[in-house]
Amino acid sequence: MISIITGDIINSRKLPSAIWIDGLKELLNTKGKNPSEWEIYRGDEFQIEITNPEEALLTALQIKAYLKTLKLDARMSIGFGDKTYSGATISESNETAFVRSGELFETLKKLKTTLAINSGTSDLDTEINLMLRLGLTFMDNWLAQSAEFIVVSMANKMLSQEEIGTKLGINQAAVSRRRKRAQFDLVLELDNHFRKKIKNLRV
Repeated sequence: MISIITGDIINSRKLPSAIWIDGLKELLNTKGKNPSEWEIYRGDEFQIEITNPEEALLTALQIKAYLKTLKLDARMSIGFGDKTYSGATISESNETAFVRSGELFETLKKLKTTLAINSGTSDLDTEINLMLRLGLTFMDNWLAQSAEFIVVSMANKMLSQEEIGTKLGINQAAVSRRRKRAQFDLVLELDNHFRKKIKNLRV
């Protein structure tokens, strides 16, 4: 089982693509190879394969937080399933993970949400998507400073608050405030719960 994230950048025309595209490419390069495992196409749409599906939510949240540092956002669907054909580019590959991600992505605007999953298991999808909608009540409103904290903390999970502060150029007390404002502990709990559920799905 793999997962596929399909997404687009909301209101991408607010900023020239030169401002966000290099940072997004850099982030996606840490997850896989271009163009076989990720692509940015049609200007502001992207797709990425996550070979370990337990990492899918973390990856989506990293993308969201990065864009939030620039006062942008993304609309993303995560599909889970098989991959039976690998093309030279990710857009040529196919199977259930791609279909589920693509079909869900087409409905996100109508669902009025920016992040959802489609695993093909309705009970799991209902549970996780409800949790995501609740989480998005604050994640959709991350300010640039909170998002910057999220980006650095997710990329450096073993660092102390003092060490995170050094990377951000702020003191430990300011790190603590940003962590609280970003609801980072809740984000980690959500990610841990997601990982357990996806691990069970794979068994």
